[in-house]
Amino acid sequence: MTTEIPLDNPRSRTATLTASPKGAAICRRLARRQLADWELDSTHTEPFHCALLIVAELAANAITHGRVPGRGFELHLSLTTTVRRGTTLRIEISDPRGDRLPVLPTVHTPNAQTGRGLTLVDALCDRWGTIPRHPNAKTVWAELDLAPDAP
Repeated sequence: MTTEIPLDNPRSRTATLTASPKGAAICRRLARRQLADWELDSTHTEPFHCALLIVAELAANAITHGRVPGRGFELHLSLTTTVRRGTTLRIEISDPRGDRLPVLPTVHTPNAQTGRGLTLVDALCDRWGTIPRHPNAKTVWAELDLAPDAP
């Protein structure tokens, strides 16, 4: 595994939220506001909208599949620039259910009410995965590589 050294100080934002539909809504609003503060809504409009969909899906999964009564979930957004990848937006959602790892479905039932979220995340981001988090928790992350700003 290669470690990259950021060319700039990463810009980041972290928030802890309640594992409820209201917490997921606040998560989506915080992400929208932070990405707009970083001006991604005007400089990188497609990744901006992709990121909002990814945040919505991962937050919904955290409150649905990763919920433990009395414990919340965490949103972490970071924007870094490296030599190899350029600027990357990283989205992380952490929840207290490390025993329930997300799995990308291989078969989709046409009338199923669930099971398409991770397929959407996989299609919208450049990379995604999970990392164990101590104690007994996990972080689901997704990265979007941002093309250089247009002149």
